[in-house]
Parts: sequence; C-alpha cells; structure tokens
Amino acid sequence: MKLGVLFSGGKDSTLALHMAAEKEEVACLITLLSKNPESYMFHTPNINVTSLQAEALGLPLVSKFTEGKKEEELADLENAIKEAKQKFKLDGIVTGAVESVYQASRVQRICNRLDLWSFNPLWKHDQKALLDTLVAKGFRVIISGIFAYPLDKTWLGKQIDTQLIARLVELQRQYGISPSGEGGEIETTVLDAPMFKKRLEILQSDTSAKGNSGVYIIKEARLVPK
Repeated sequence: MKLGVLFSGGKDSTLALHMAAEKEEVACLITLLSKNPESYMFHTPNINVTSLQAEALGLPLVSKFTEGKKEEELADLENAIKEAKQKFKLDGIVTGAVESVYQASRVQRICNRLDLWSFNPLWKHDQKALLDTLVAKGFRVIISGIFAYPLDKTWLGKQIDTQLIARLVELQRQYGISPSGEGGEIETTVLDAPMFKKRLEILQSDTSAKGNSGVYIIKEARLVPK
C-alpha cells in the first residue's frame, strides 16, 4: 500500500511517518504552508524547513500554500492530497492526529471523497508515552511554539528530553495542560530522527515571545552528516 503523509515537520507527523513506514510504503510527504499563524488545521512554526526535512528523509514533498482561512483551507488540503494521489498513485493518507477530532474528522471526509484510506497511527495514544517514545528512539525535537500559561520564552528552542517531559507532566498535574501540546499549548520542530539520512543544523534563529505566547523561528538551517 502506498501512503502519503500529512507532514508539518513537528513531532507528531514525523513519528506517524515512522510508524507508517514500518508497515507500508511511504511514497511522499504533503505539506500545507499556511499564511495564517493561527490556522485551525495546520502547524505553522518553522513550516519552511519541511523542504530540508524531506531532503533529509529522501522523500518527495508536495508543498502548497494556503491562506489558512477556517474551513476554506480544507479545499487547499484536498487539492494537495488529490495532486499527490495522482502523482504517486496513493492508496492512503497518514496523519499525526492524537486527540484532535476537528482535524481527524476533516481529513477523514476528504479521504472518503477521494477514495483513500485514512491512517492515524498515534490516535488516542498516551501523550507522555508518545514523548517517551521520541526520546527512546533518538528523535531530536525542539519546542518551536508556546501558547499557554505557565509556559514562557525560556521553553523556546529547548530539546525534548526526559527532564523536559517530567516538567511537562508536572505542569499537567498543576495546570491541566496537555504534555504533548494536544490543546495547542506547544508546537515542535524535528531536527533529527531515525529515518533522517542527515540532520538539521540551525545556523540562525530568533525568538519572539510575549507573556505565555511565543515562537522560536529558524531563520537559516542546513543539512549535515549524522
């Protein structure tokens, strides 16, 4: 079975890609570049590095721009999936959805219309367990966005490791946040993973934050040997 992966460059879509590749053939990545930083459907921090990540993975990338308007962006997603299906003869689409019914249900409807299988390998998995899996398998993931109290700019650019996971779990206990960001609390960017043939090295970055909202922006990066 040939699969296309909805790919944002964050931890969930990258882990879903790895899990799908263990069972089926991943033929391509599909990325929507949203002009709206508050898109309901699409991850936006550092979405520009997905081209480097695709190169690191050795996978073709179908990349399309969208204005990111609620619901209207779904038509852009459907067109991108349709193009990928035709070009790579896809049988199904992989998502990194864990808890978001909003996202999963809309992708499912698009897949139904295009006669594609919708595969959500992370669906309803324990969030701490998913973070632990990333660390155990050697993923290098940084926090590229924070959007909830009590997170602040000191979290931006931090790598997810066992200590950071413990801090997130404690914040879940204290404040009820989702440790892997399923409530939109954090966004992430993957710099290295088991399937990457090279890793991303950040050459220039910037941080923009105000209170409990902020982003870590990768301004320049390159691929280097692992």
